[in-house]
Amino acid sequence: MTVQVRSTRISRQTRGHTDILDITGDVKERLGESGFRDGTVTLFVPGATAGVSTIEFEPGLLKDLPAMFDRFAPYERDYEHHKTWGDRNGASHLRAPLIGPSLVVPFIEGELTLGTWQQIVLFDFDDHPRHREVVCQIMGI
Repeated sequence: MTVQVRSTRISRQTRGHTDILDITGDVKERLGESGFRDGTVTLFVPGATAGVSTIEFEPGLLKDLPAMFDRFAPYERDYEHHKTWGDRNGASHLRAPLIGPSLVVPFIEGELTLGTWQQIVLFDFDDHPRHREVVCQIMGI
């Protein structure tokens, strides 16, 4: 057997300000289209103000996570980053590395190995709406 690679993208419009989008369905769709049975899905979001991770995508957590980030890195604060570029998204640049830009999820017999309450999510921390592209690379047999 030879390992093969399929690369695609998941496109989403976001609202910014710690917008959290469930992209699990998009990933499952691309995995199904690949025809692979076993391997890994690697997700990567280009840019320094977004991240990809897994969470339990439920209403309480969708409020708790932004509140946590607001305590850690409020958007209203003045950051040194603002002086460098003349913009106002310093908080976005502090939040994104905490989540990280990439995620790897194994799949077995064509199914992602996510836990029962685990979904794949895109975080957009920028201070304005954005069009985001998540690179989805599937390696498998």
